[in-house]
Amino acid sequence: MADANSNPSTPPSTCTSASPKRDDPHPMASKIAELNVSQSELMNKLQGLKQDLQDWRSKLDTQVKTYKEELTDLKMTLNTDLDQLKSGFQELRIALQQQQEDISDSLRDLGLEDFSSWKPEAEAEHHVSEKVEASARETADESGSPEGVVEDMSPHAVA
Repeated sequence: MADANSNPSTPPSTCTSASPKRDDPHPMASKIAELNVSQSELMNKLQGLKQDLQDWRSKLDTQVKTYKEELTDLKMTLNTDLDQLKSGFQELRIALQQQQEDISDSLRDLGLEDFSSWKPEAEAEHHVSEKVEASARETADESGSPEGVVEDMSPHAVA
């Protein structure tokens, strides 16, 4: 009976080692299935990120194009305004030169010295204003106006 209990055809160590080999294909298949699912999820996330990146690039390109167009428009407007200012200043310069010539001619007609080399310095302005005041007094005296009624025509006079 002792021989019956110790059956040499099926040793206990053989049964336990054969059993895991048979169970191994099932856990390996489930692990492979999990990895495949995980891989497909990662691929889906990666494709979503790629799509998001393409969308972001497209929006960025659109914004850059819009900003470039706006800057071009602003530059054109600025150049137009600058040209208008330049021409306005040129017209003012011409008008001031004409007025200066007219004043010089008027002073010359009144018998005053030539002011063609006149420079708008404070000293020269004061000298010119004194001569203009004197000339105005002379004109007022000739017309019979009282002497105290002559207006101060100096550029420093406060209106």
